[in-house]
Amino acid sequence: MTPLLTQLSWSNHLLIMSGCKSNMEREFYMRLCIKEGYSKRELERQINSGYYERYMLSKEKLLPEPIKGLKENPFLDSYVIEFLDLPKNFKESDLRKGLIQNMKDFILEVGKDFTFIDEEYRVQVGGEDFTFIDEEYRVQVGGEDFRIDLLFFHRGLQCLVAFELKIGKFKPEYISKMDFYLEALDRQKKKENENPSVGMILCASKDDEVVEYAMSRTLSPMMVAEYKLQLPDKAVLQELINMPLIKE
Repeated sequence: MTPLLTQLSWSNHLLIMSGCKSNMEREFYMRLCIKEGYSKRELERQINSGYYERYMLSKEKLLPEPIKGLKENPFLDSYVIEFLDLPKNFKESDLRKGLIQNMKDFILEVGKDFTFIDEEYRVQVGGEDFTFIDEEYRVQVGGEDFRIDLLFFHRGLQCLVAFELKIGKFKPEYISKMDFYLEALDRQKKKENENPSVGMILCASKDDEVVEYAMSRTLSPMMVAEYKLQLPDKAVLQELINMPLIKE
């Protein structure tokens, strides 16, 4: 662990020593801090959000083939987006707009290997061009526009990653929609040197058994994760990590 210490700032070192309970957790944050280049504020947020616990719980999830080749899983089973100031009865459009407006904080949560891809459109008025940013990424199939909520490029995976946002519980029909988006991205947007696109369906809640059934026959690389609008109780996450796995 000593070589890692020399690559950390003193303030981050103190934060890790005081905020972590085990040597494994300390080493995890040291490596993550060095890899992502966290400031003290960013590191403190990750510790408070139970990033280590959420990462450990995500390791047990079944991963699509393209992701298994990486040394580390770049996706979590649960994302915390407490930085959003959403209205009481928010809609999916509010969630999408909030994430775009707070993209720096969202990138901190998903990882700095993710690069957000927005889409510019030009309109001409009075002979003058005006450019605006669309909040959704469009693909056109059969002369019809289809909108992907959020589109990223992941440097480690070398592929496009489509995020579909849902304000309720996961439903099986979301899988076919993501299949369609990934096929459209691979045919129209993917470059020859890039890997097949990956999908992430981000829901307010999910039943793992329903997810497993829904995904059992799809060949597309995709995952389903939950999002939380408040910082989690780290004690609860730690209990989940220590629970014995029941294998059939």
